[in-house]
Amino acid sequence: MGIATSATAQEHEDVNAANNPLTPKITINLHDYYVPELTDLPNRYANQFLLRGLIPSDLFGAPQLVRFTLPVATAPEFPDGYVTGLGDLTLMDIFVFPGKEVSFGAGPLVVLPTATDDALGAGKWQAGVVGLAIAPQSWGLIGGLATYQTSFAGESDREDVSLATFQPIVNYNLSDGFYLRSSATWNFDLESGNYSIPVGFGVGKVIPVSDKVTMNAFIEPQYTVFSHGAGQPEWQIFAGVNFQFAIGK
Repeated sequence: MGIATSATAQEHEDVNAANNPLTPKITINLHDYYVPELTDLPNRYANQFLLRGLIPSDLFGAPQLVRFTLPVATAPEFPDGYVTGLGDLTLMDIFVFPGKEVSFGAGPLVVLPTATDDALGAGKWQAGVVGLAIAPQSWGLIGGLATYQTSFAGESDREDVSLATFQPIVNYNLSDGFYLRSSATWNFDLESGNYSIPVGFGVGKVIPVSDKVTMNAFIEPQYTVFSHGAGQPEWQIFAGVNFQFAIGK
């Protein structure tokens, strides 16, 4: 009984590490948001594939996580048609403050106007902050990630940007590496007053590929319970695969 309990605890710890955004491992995320329905835009859809990476660093003797996110998006054009291309590149430098029960991270972020079409990006240079708190539990993981960004330069004929997001994170571990998850991101456009607040519920599985590589695959349908403004997701499917690579020997 003791051996089985110990093995289960270790498995849950491994699953938590695979889902913890503050885990200091080199990470590659391949994520996709498919949005079949948009508010006030009948018969239109959108899609956003995210290439995301995380690189641990100890520059200046402080533990940090450097994260980048590059979208490849498909968005509706008007009056008809769609456009596909690169979105705006987001860079974060998260300083990590480990704790016994709760770990924190905070740091600056910057958004580069790399979008290949006006419909796929803001056309503005943006700067802001990111903060997160993660509390691993014996049964899973709880936490949250918040960001704020505002524009400071860019195309003068484009609207200014003032955007806040909050991502509540709740995972419940099952057995054999499976877990239940909820991680929908709430978006608040402070410039226009538009917002969307989705709730997600999905399932994932953590698979040890080797003693240094872990794969984490998941799918999470998300339904928007509150929204304001045209073009918000009515519902969406968030799916992805994460790869973590252990550092050192």
